[in-house]
Amino acid sequence: MRSQNNKLLVSGLIFSFLSVPAVLHAASYPMTYRYNHHLFELQPYEYSHWKGQKQAWSSHGASIRPLAEFRVDGDLIPPLPAGVVRHTIIDWDKRAIRETLKEKISLKFDRKPGSVVMKKTGTGVLFEGIGMLGRKIDLDLAVELTIEALENEVTDIVLPVIEIQPQMEIDITLRKMGIREVITVGESDYSGSPYARRLNIANGLSKFNGTVIEKGEIFSFNETLGPVNSTTGYYKELVILGERTLPEYGGGLCQVSTTAYRGIWEYGFPIEKRRNHSFAVLYYSPQGTDATIYPPHTDMKFENDSPGALLIQTYNDDENRQAYYIYYGTNDNRESEIIGPYVWGRRSAPADKIEYTTAIAPGTTRKAGGRVPGLKAVWYRVVNKSGKETVEPFFSFYEARPNLTQIGVSDMPGNEPSWIGD
Repeated sequence: MRSQNNKLLVSGLIFSFLSVPAVLHAASYPMTYRYNHHLFELQPYEYSHWKGQKQAWSSHGASIRPLAEFRVDGDLIPPLPAGVVRHTIIDWDKRAIRETLKEKISLKFDRKPGSVVMKKTGTGVLFEGIGMLGRKIDLDLAVELTIEALENEVTDIVLPVIEIQPQMEIDITLRKMGIREVITVGESDYSGSPYARRLNIANGLSKFNGTVIEKGEIFSFNETLGPVNSTTGYYKELVILGERTLPEYGGGLCQVSTTAYRGIWEYGFPIEKRRNHSFAVLYYSPQGTDATIYPPHTDMKFENDSPGALLIQTYNDDENRQAYYIYYGTNDNRESEIIGPYVWGRRSAPADKIEYTTAIAPGTTRKAGGRVPGLKAVWYRVVNKSGKETVEPFFSFYEARPNLTQIGVSDMPGNEPSWIGD
């Protein structure tokens, strides 16, 4: 049985033993298939058709093929020679397992490689097409890993993924800078976002398209993003403002920073600055993979320690509500793996609250926060670069938040409390 203080990957993959809080131990888990921050969970008991039974024979402990004389009339078994034993063993239906993995994981995860032409101009970089990195699950190997995991009571499987470089035409100037291939892709899902939030995400992504990060440079998300207000094309949407969640220009830009962060975090670039949100936001699942920003106070930064420059292409697939950062550069063959999330310290949302305020018209109400449970999460990143391995923990602490309703009043007497428990 897998315990929560280790990460067991099957069939020749690595064992990583990591120190996490003892409260994370538990008795049983669903089967988790993972690739970077992508997590898919299946409950094996729901797929009873994966396995059947068949007979196996052995002689003095060694497997044998049964002789015809071991049966009478094709069914009855006569007395067997000494040491010969008939067993009933599990017979895995590989085709059924493959179809399940295809339906539940592969059809959602696989994507075709893109095609792009990149040219350096006097004003920046011109892209024609999208250089999306293709990926495809090796379903046959995934089936073998699944069977091995089931037989050994392992509940965590790293998906065997084949990455496919896009078709690329890169001009000589960019090649001299080290722009040769896609080295990592950051992505996030913003399904369920209201219209104004989607517009802010698209606008924010556009600010980074064509950005070049020189070798050794510290990239600052806020510096590249620039001003966030109505004059720069942003709309008011929900933003976490201390204990409240209220409309502000640029609501949704944390989706953009989280997308940028995931790509460089998963590749293994040094993270100089990153902070999680105050509370767990549905858009950034799985928790612990987010990076909040709030210019000029909260930023996301990383160092380009690769052999050459990095070039960013951003892509907004609004039809499927997917945001992407495509990072082009020179792959230095570092190995990086993220393991998690390990979650503990869950807390229920506190009692509902009412706040009296002069910020809205007297007698009116507005919602300034929703019920959210609290939790703590940690991911571990294992990076092997030039033969040196480092293990880094990335902790995230999410507050429990109440339903918060604001009621407008004409004034606030000095001796009247603004908070009332509901």
